[in-house]
Amino acid sequence: MADKKIAEQYYSPPPKMGKWEGFKKFLWNSETSQCLGRTGGSWAKILFFYIIFYAALTGFFAAMLAVFYQTLQVDKPKWTLSDGMIGSNPGLGFRPMPPEANVESTLIWYEKSRPENYKYWVDETASFLQSYENLPKQNQVNCSFEHPPPEGKVCAFDANAFAPCTKENNFGYHQARPCIFLKLNKIYNWEPAMYNESKNLPVEMPVELQNHIKEKESLRPNQTSVVWISCEGENPADVENIKARDYYPRMGFPGYYFPFKNIEGYVQPIVAVQFTVETGVLINIECKAWASNIKHDRQERKGSVHFELMVD
Repeated sequence: MADKKIAEQYYSPPPKMGKWEGFKKFLWNSETSQCLGRTGGSWAKILFFYIIFYAALTGFFAAMLAVFYQTLQVDKPKWTLSDGMIGSNPGLGFRPMPPEANVESTLIWYEKSRPENYKYWVDETASFLQSYENLPKQNQVNCSFEHPPPEGKVCAFDANAFAPCTKENNFGYHQARPCIFLKLNKIYNWEPAMYNESKNLPVEMPVELQNHIKEKESLRPNQTSVVWISCEGENPADVENIKARDYYPRMGFPGYYFPFKNIEGYVQPIVAVQFTVETGVLINIECKAWASNIKHDRQERKGSVHFELMVD
């Protein structure tokens, strides 16, 4: 009797069995009614615990998201202008862009005598303008300097305002007169401080643009509320290689497009600049937007955009 009690105090190893028998016993042990090493009651407890745990976790994150979204507005950013990451100094963009394979390039290079060579630039420009045509048309009205959009409305886009920079004319790429489209980056609630009087023009503004503003001021003073645009060669050699440049429909972005308030149907104003250039040379071009609250920084490309143009 004593020997039996002593034997019960020691661990007795389980009976040896093969791998398949051991696996089957792990799946279901008929002696202990265990499945995968746990009884039904044990599985019920652990399942109940994880249901409560993940339900509480989901509820916590849902509550945090609800609190977070209460601080946001759907139709405008929480932080705007100088308080936001974008800031209050818009930059310029240009189209067409080089192929994605040259994502860091700003070079527009083609041979005017080969349609298959300049076809990419024509198609890219046409696609850019088509994207404007495809935008929603609600809330759009026809605008002018005398008739800015009323509250809650935005200005319509006129695709016919850029002639001769049209697809039918290959945007000038079949000649040494390519059309480059410029757009001002959108900043919510930003309003430009216009240079609408010739006496307030900065000395660094190109003479050509100064003369244009003076002419507008004398002939049509009501049409000087414009974010003006100038495009110049960056170096003396570049200046010489640009024979002429024309702006369509005007030399800047009309003030009635501002401010941007994220109203459905809003379209950014764009300007087409048609360059007549010397062939066979690389030309560095810098375009700038002009308003008294637009600062220019060539390193950070504030208020300006740079690209290269080469026509063979």
